[in-house]
Amino acid sequence: MTEDADDIAERKMQFLFALRSKGVTDARVLTAMEKVDRGPFIRGYFTDRAYEDMPLPIACGQTISQPSVVGLMTQALKLTPRDKVLEVGTGSGYQAAILSHLVRRVYTVDRHKRLVTEASAIFQELDLTNITALTADGSFGLPDQAPFDRIIVTAAAEDPPGPLLAQLRIGGIMVVPVGQSDAVQSLIRVTRHETGFDYDELRPVRFVPLVEGLGRDG
Repeated sequence: MTEDADDIAERKMQFLFALRSKGVTDARVLTAMEKVDRGPFIRGYFTDRAYEDMPLPIACGQTISQPSVVGLMTQALKLTPRDKVLEVGTGSGYQAAILSHLVRRVYTVDRHKRLVTEASAIFQELDLTNITALTADGSFGLPDQAPFDRIIVTAAAEDPPGPLLAQLRIGGIMVVPVGQSDAVQSLIRVTRHETGFDYDELRPVRFVPLVEGLGRDG
């Protein structure tokens, strides 16, 4: 039993070291990622690779992003404890779980009902009571809950979606992968001002495409 505990502690230490070495330096983000075990969000053949810094397949043809990218996207949002955040693309639920430790309220949507159901069960097990997970077409956001202080999109769009930009409050930030193919994408940070939007290109990334409509299981 002791060896198992030591092994887990060693893997977590290496996990955090890998995050720092990839540029995740925000202390609050690192603390949240230390609290949220990636293991429960990965099922099947890949459970033993939960602490590796690599993307892994999940249900419905989707992926769970590599932890360093999750950390960098979270860091780029410049979160505050009072923020209300919209996540487009629940996926495994891992990103939303990390956000829940950093902000007041997280709304997360996915077009696949199965993913939302499975992620919601994990949120309940972990007692993450400030997350609301919904099956919806994320490209249209959640108008009923707008405006949002922060929006994070975990699928690549050709351009930052207009409905999401409209749901960002003045002074708000959106982080979104943008690109017309899965080979050439850039992570963009959009900041809304009184007179328009500023766009900062952060780094190259690879994400599944943002698809309109509900999944066949939705």
